[in-house]
Amino acid sequence: MSSEADLWLRRFQPGPADGPRLLCFPHAGGSASYFVPLARALSPVAEVLSVQYPGRQDRRAEPPFTAIAPLADALAEVISGLNDRPLAFFGHSMGAIVAFEVTRRLAASATAGRTVPEPFVLLASGRRAPSALRDESYHRLDHDAFVAEMGTLGGTDPRILAEPELVEMIVPPTRADYQAIETYVPTDDAVISTPIILMIGDEDPRVTTPEAELWRKHTTGTCDLRLFPGGHFYLLDQAPAVITTISDALAAAAHPA
Repeated sequence: MSSEADLWLRRFQPGPADGPRLLCFPHAGGSASYFVPLARALSPVAEVLSVQYPGRQDRRAEPPFTAIAPLADALAEVISGLNDRPLAFFGHSMGAIVAFEVTRRLAASATAGRTVPEPFVLLASGRRAPSALRDESYHRLDHDAFVAEMGTLGGTDPRILAEPELVEMIVPPTRADYQAIETYVPTDDAVISTPIILMIGDEDPRVTTPEAELWRKHTTGTCDLRLFPGGHFYLLDQAPAVITTISDALAAAAHPA
C-alpha cells in the first residue's frame, strides 16, 4: 500500500493472496482496532483492512473530521488505489454512512473515466438509511452528559469511562464523530448501484426495521435485511452469526453463480 493508505488503513491479520478485500469502517468513537476479532475470523477467506479515522489511537495528534463529506472525500482518494483485487465494504453505525458515501465517490470517479475499485457489496450495519433522518444533537451535550451517552449503547468499555485521563482522550474525537453523523444530510442523488446487505439488532434504539428498509431507496442493486438479536452493538454477542453473514456475502458476490 502507499504511504497515504498506510496512514488510513490497518491490516491486523494476513488474508489469502487470491481472496477479496474487505474494508471495515468504524462507528462513531470507534477505531480500526475494533475490527481485530473480525479480521482474525475472516482471515481464511478475505484480506480485512480497517479504517483508522484521524483523532484517535496512533492518529490522536491529528484533528478529527466533524463532517461526513470531507472524510469520505479523503477516504475515496486513498481507496481509489486499491484496485488489485475484488473489494467489499462493511460499515457499522456511522461507518455504514461513511462507506456509502465513499462508494458514491468511487462510482463517480469510475463514471468520469478513472480506473478505481468499486465495492461488489456494501454491508451496512446498525444504521438507518441515509434518508431516514432524526433530529439528534448528542454532540452538543455538556461533558458529563456526553460521557453518560457514550456508555448507553455498549460500544465503550465501562472501565475506560471510569478513568478520567482516558475519558479526556476519547471524548474529543467521539464528539467530532457524533457531530459529523448528526449533521449529515444526503444529497438528492444519493443512490449507488452496489448491492446492499443490511444488518441490524432487533432491539437497537438507533435504528428501526422501517428505517433500515429505506436503504432500498439508495441502491439500484439488491437490498436484503438480516435481523439479529440484540441492540446497537449486537455484533459482540452475535459474532458467529455475523461472521457467517459476512463470509456468505463475500463468497456469493465475489463468485456469483
